[in-house]
Amino acid sequence: MNAATSKAAELESRLIQFAGEILTLTRRLPTTPQGRHICRQIMRSGTATAANYSEARGAESHLDSIDKLGIVLKELNETVIWLELIEKSSLLPAAEIVEIVAENRELCRIICLSQDSPWTHPSIVSTANPSD
Repeated sequence: MNAATSKAAELESRLIQFAGEILTLTRRLPTTPQGRHICRQIMRSGTATAANYSEARGAESHLDSIDKLGIVLKELNETVIWLELIEKSSLLPAAEIVEIVAENRELCRIICLSQDSPWTHPSIVSTANPSD
């Protein structure tokens, strides 16, 4: 396994972990109509990230890979909005979601860097530091 493939596998593992954390978070949401609505939405967007990244890694062309990375980014962006709404509407205390919000934003930066790389390939992620 080369370094790029290893980084891609590491990112996929992070996205799977993120999806698991989203599922754990949804169990703590209240069963009010508002809580159930957000639960369904964030479960869909937050878990789709890992599956779509896997699809990007197996894409048939460079353009297909970039397109699928765009879907991953859209799902991450939607997820962070639901997380902010959970906080703003006091469905969960901010302290309970601060780490997952930070991970969501870091994953967004990594995916953006991966999309911008002229060498992006389904099995490669950017080696740039996401905090640059």
